[in-house]
Amino acid sequence: MLLGLGLGPGNPELLTLRAVRLLKEADAVFVPGRIARDLVVPYRKPVMLDFPMTDDETRIRHCLKENAKKIAPVAEKGLAVFGILGDPNFFSTFSRLCAVIAETHPGIEYRTEPGISSITAFAAAAGIPVNEGFTVSDGTMSDTRILLKVRRPRERVCQLRAEGYREFVLVERMFFADMKVYRDEDLPEKSDYMSVLYARK
Repeated sequence: MLLGLGLGPGNPELLTLRAVRLLKEADAVFVPGRIARDLVVPYRKPVMLDFPMTDDETRIRHCLKENAKKIAPVAEKGLAVFGILGDPNFFSTFSRLCAVIAETHPGIEYRTEPGISSITAFAAAAGIPVNEGFTVSDGTMSDTRILLKVRRPRERVCQLRAEGYREFVLVERMFFADMKVYRDEDLPEKSDYMSVLYARK
């Protein structure tokens, strides 16, 4: 098993309790750089991996394959943790690493554990309350929307389909014991106040 673990925005006191536990339980912990290493060191001695900051796609691809070779032997037999700044599902290299591992070692399962992302940390650091919808972008146009507090998901999805959205995932009461995940046609008529809807064109 390969686990992408969010380490938060960089302050060691912003690691989650779950992150600390998983760092201690892992068979090996891998990190992509010095800041991530410094966050992990109090709990484990991590393995440093090379993830160059470059636009050279050939070099990036080569490094991803080399890193996959180092991670795979651990992930095939036990728990390999890849600790990454922020959250592993938001603008991170973890998804690209998983794509390479799926090609080269298709038997390895992978999943993620959330960390405090820069998106939410920014509001606290800046002292800005965010009480309305907002857009987050890396400079490119987005075909993805994330909607909070979706009480009538089927009704909302009908509206989104008219706008060209085609892929939907609803997570209800995330990380509670009774969490439910619904996809596309399985969406319920009504959902809990604590529900988040993902939509993609």
